[in-house]
Amino acid sequence: MSVLDSVVLQTPSLVTLLGTVVFLLLLYLLSCSSQEQGKDPPGPRPLPLLGNLLMLDLSRPYNGLFELSKKYGSVFTVHLGPKKVVVLAGYKTVKQALVNHAEEFEDRDIIPIFQDLTKGHGIMFANGDSWREMRGFALTTLRHFGMGKKMGEEKIIEECGNLIEVFEKHEGKAFDTTWPLHHAVSNIMAVILNGNRFEYTFVSLLHPG
Repeated sequence: MSVLDSVVLQTPSLVTLLGTVVFLLLLYLLSCSSQEQGKDPPGPRPLPLLGNLLMLDLSRPYNGLFELSKKYGSVFTVHLGPKKVVVLAGYKTVKQALVNHAEEFEDRDIIPIFQDLTKGHGIMFANGDSWREMRGFALTTLRHFGMGKKMGEEKIIEECGNLIEVFEKHEGKAFDTTWPLHHAVSNIMAVILNGNRFEYTFVSLLHPG
């Protein structure tokens, strides 16, 4: 094979590589220009396809988001891959959005597979009018069982005492708090609904094993 034939064979792959680079560069420039036009809250410039994922520790993304809030403020934009996300940081900002402007922020981003499975029914995966009705029904029912009343507060404080005893048994050593916290929440619900609680050694239905 001659040198000329070798160059001709390599040309298509070179053209493909250059085309890919140009395409990614255009995506990057378009994403930058959309933010500069002021349509979105400020935020770090995203990389093509990856967005800002390289800036976040995926095992603890809240740490990275907290650091970004110091630079860009309590409302900022990040790109998780190709998906654009507006982040609200801080108690006052979240309260203003969810309480003072509840109607604008009541819709939730439902994962398509759950939307297909539930057809928008239920509390966890509902949206819009269905979500408002289910939320109102759930809150009314829970208030009937004592949520928001002093009795509910007393039950929570009592269960906190039991949870502290479980923590103290580990004598300051590191341990997984996931299931004790799950048991505590389950016990509070159980006490409010039927007046009984379960010991933390009880094999809860929440536990996979």
